[in-house]
Amino acid sequence: MDVTYYFDPACPFTWRTSRWLVAVAPERDLTVRWRAFSLSILNGDDVPEQYRAPMAASSRALRLVEALRADGRDDQIAAFYATLGERTHDGGEVLSDRIVAEAAVAAGVEKAESILDDASWDDRVRESHETALTLAGPGIGSPVLQVAGAARGLHGPIISEVPGQDEALRIWDATASLITIESFFEVKRGRG
Repeated sequence: MDVTYYFDPACPFTWRTSRWLVAVAPERDLTVRWRAFSLSILNGDDVPEQYRAPMAASSRALRLVEALRADGRDDQIAAFYATLGERTHDGGEVLSDRIVAEAAVAAGVEKAESILDDASWDDRVRESHETALTLAGPGIGSPVLQVAGAARGLHGPIISEVPGQDEALRIWDATASLITIESFFEVKRGRG
């Protein structure tokens, strides 16, 4: 089954959900496709000063995501994102242009700097972001999950930590079931 995961690499909740999805993929025979979701586009200029540099680095990273996707290189996107997340969300480094460039090198992306600096990819990022909003919006954020054959996607699932394998599979099975029901649109509880 094809699953498309729309993500912003700056979001820690999105990172945890991606690790959940990567863990369940082989167990449920899922092929994960990676697409851009831009929190910078979503929030516009309404970003506190301390988050502006990481959000700018994330925007550059999303250029690379869409360039690799256009070339059918989902495995390299996965490796690139894994390195970014391990260094930032797991390792505590602040997302920066340097980390983005180093993650691209670690993923084996040749001439990555030219893509990261190429603003023409911003149109593809915006297109991917708008697709995610159409699938699961309005009023949503990163991540968005789309399952092949489902008319709509969904925002999330949002998890506080990456669950163990049994719980991860139970979350997948419930999510996969709900996402295919057209009349379903929301399940939510507080973070308490």
